Amino acid sequence: MAVDRSFWRGKRVLITGHTGFKGGWLALWLTQLGADVVGYALPPVGAAHLFGALRLQELLRHEEGDIRDQAHLLAVMQSHRPDVVFHLAAQALVRPSYDDPVETYDVNVMGSLKVLECVRRCPSVRAVVMVTTDKCYDNKEWCWAYREIDPMGGHDPYSSSKGAMELMVASYRRSYFSVNVAGKPAPAVATVRAGNVIGGGDWSEDRLVPDLVRAFSANAPAVIRNRHAVRPWQHVLQPLRGYLQLAQQLVSSGHDHAEAWNFGPQEDDCQPVRALVQQMTALWGDGRTWVDQTDPDAPHEAHFLKLDSAKARGRLGWRSSCDLPEALRLTVSWYRAHSLGQDMRAISLDQIAQQAHEDGDAVP
Repeated sequence: MAVDRSFWRGKRVLITGHTGFKGGWLALWLTQLGADVVGYALPPVGAAHLFGALRLQELLRHEEGDIRDQAHLLAVMQSHRPDVVFHLAAQALVRPSYDDPVETYDVNVMGSLKVLECVRRCPSVRAVVMVTTDKCYDNKEWCWAYREIDPMGGHDPYSSSKGAMELMVASYRRSYFSVNVAGKPAPAVATVRAGNVIGGGDWSEDRLVPDLVRAFSANAPAVIRNRHAVRPWQHVLQPLRGYLQLAQQLVSSGHDHAEAWNFGPQEDDCQPVRALVQQMTALWGDGRTWVDQTDPDAPHEAHFLKLDSAKARGRLGWRSSCDLPEALRLTVSWYRAHSLGQDMRAISLDQIAQQAHEDGDAVP
């Protein structure tokens, strides 16, 4: 199943978190597919951000707001009357969740609950894709990949907040979105779990690739921690393509696909932090170096994590077609182009087109 331009043309879509990294790429892709997009999010963070680099405010209706402000979000939703909702707004980092666990749970659980409450009161919505994380699983630190039927868990506040969000969505799906309401089909609601997503335009603090880019750009050695941790690395466009394919199916086949889905990379791309750093350092060139400052007393983070995406491959026809070397090449070329002041919307659309062509999808 491909991403279908004819499906998205004219579709009304609401994206929460469009000022963030994944949300920005998704918003750009949807606008180029011809969708009528409204984005609801807090203002972009920091001096450099993808929202500004892509000039997204020129392409969509931009609404600033907190997902916990239910009255405001509901007013935007009822005004726009979306067919499809993509929920990406979140507190998305592990280490800050230790500093402020209350904020993390409030945003990721209660904020997501309020998104679903607004969906309940917006009869136009036919499909909802709720984005969580691979870290929602009860991680046993074993060699096997996690399947959608494995138990939720999470050691740190961020991970457990996403596990709790998964349980909350499943409850809402059974309680409110599995039966017709007033003679109208209930929205089909799914959750999606991706791996460690990389790509151009991520400037988040305390995240590996942005930390490397900042160090390399400043001609300073990059400092890494937890060099042996194995992560499922994947380019941002790979899971986003899965989200788009899933949304198409939620609209066309309804509740047959209203469940949890993994969108992880190829098994060979589950590599240690050290391997990614070595590859990215070589790609950047210019004599850049890195130093290991692994702290044995640092807050707990998972050491080994893989996703089993067999269900998405078998039932959606989705596949991860961009391996880690190509993902890193795309990432480094994006940041290099940005440093030279190039048109980042054009660069990003070209990367979307490259991947879409390889996957047989609609090419912008």
